[in-house]
Amino acid sequence: MLTFAKILLGPVLLAQAKWLRKTALRLPEAEGPRTGMEAPDMPPAAPVEPIRLLVVGDSSAAGVGVDRQERALALPLARHLAQRSGRTVQWQLVAKSGVNSLEALDLLAQHEIGPAAVLVVALGTNDVTSQMPPQRYIANLRLLVERLMAQAGVEHIVFAGLPPLHNLPAAPQPLRWYLGRYARKLDHALRTWIAREPMLRYCSLQWALPHEMAIDKFHPGPGQYAQWARMTAEIIEDGLAPQPG
Repeated sequence: MLTFAKILLGPVLLAQAKWLRKTALRLPEAEGPRTGMEAPDMPPAAPVEPIRLLVVGDSSAAGVGVDRQERALALPLARHLAQRSGRTVQWQLVAKSGVNSLEALDLLAQHEIGPAAVLVVALGTNDVTSQMPPQRYIANLRLLVERLMAQAGVEHIVFAGLPPLHNLPAAPQPLRWYLGRYARKLDHALRTWIAREPMLRYCSLQWALPHEMAIDKFHPGPGQYAQWARMTAEIIEDGLAPQPG
């Protein structure tokens, strides 16, 4: 059905996509540190290894929509995780506006990646806009995970799901409908893959509401980043917790 709709609505979708690229408000990435260390308010009684966290992604991971990294994803996530776990968190952010899952592989090659046991990935919106096939999207993510497992020692991975592009205020109809359907297609492929891999976790973004977005009506606003960071910290802590047995 989606392929048929693309053929039928092709000229309209192309014209609207060009209009959106031309008229969209361009916001900068959030300013501030992209590496750091966050300590809990109450450190553990005995020495314990820090949690090493790596966040990889596109403009949403880079904090587009807010002014400072303190209000974005990676730094608040590290702070939440430090408080929840009672452990120091060493964190690193590798993100760039506009990258899709394939381009993220090149982005990683341009950075020195430190050791990381926990990986958070926020990629997918640009795979929608670049029409990345679902199977290729998953193949790119699998390669990214395998590379970081070998390079950084990653053991726990959380993927952010696709945002609700069907509610995207910046896009006119029927482009909004089409982007939403394609995002759901990629999100379904992502969740299917994650369900088969014990070390992977999924963080849904479907709760994000249009009126809480940034002023460009495309990226998360401060409240959405805060909620995203809290949810991800909870998922990570659950994965790090000792399993009964």
